[in-house]
Amino acid sequence: MNLLATFANFFKNGGPFMYVILATAVIILGLAAERFWVIGRAASFNCRKLTRDILQRVAKGDIAAAVNLCRRVKGPVATVAHAILSRNDRDEEKLQNAADGAATIVLPRLSRRLPYLSMLANSATLLGLLGTIFGLTTAFSAVGAADPAQRSAFLAVGISQALNTTAFGLIVAVPTLLLHGFLTSKVEAVVESIDETSVRLIDAVSGKGAANSTAA
Repeated sequence: MNLLATFANFFKNGGPFMYVILATAVIILGLAAERFWVIGRAASFNCRKLTRDILQRVAKGDIAAAVNLCRRVKGPVATVAHAILSRNDRDEEKLQNAADGAATIVLPRLSRRLPYLSMLANSATLLGLLGTIFGLTTAFSAVGAADPAQRSAFLAVGISQALNTTAFGLIVAVPTLLLHGFLTSKVEAVVESIDETSVRLIDAVSGKGAANSTAA
């Protein structure tokens, strides 16, 4: 028996809650694909190289070239850097406000709908447990009303349904939780890159970095 036939038999013996869990899994796949696309694009840029190239242009006093570089690169780090450079001010507080304002716009796009993955994973687990209760209730009800010769068969079917539903719920939930953790870590890495770029660029634009270098 091949893998597909085995899964079909496993699914069929799981009872009606298997369809609900399957629908949850389909929603998870669609949501995960969309989040992978958005977060993957944001995390694919070499933020360290971008920051280094921007700082080199700022150090030479070529702000226009740094701004053009930020415009060419599509990503959260470049957007925040562009906001800082476009502020056309050397006041550190105003530059920080510009960076915070840009980050407030770009970061929610990355974390949007991520909590749904955790929620759906928990839902799949709970649906599996609900299916287990339903299967056991059905089994014991059938056993009580069945002919003594058929009780073992009814009990076996009910227990199989209960265990299959639980297993399927966990099969959906565990990878979803791992996926949620992976995507969350990617978003946190982008946030850290934005913070690092903001601090270094604000220091460079405000002259604080140059002042520190002279003092050293």
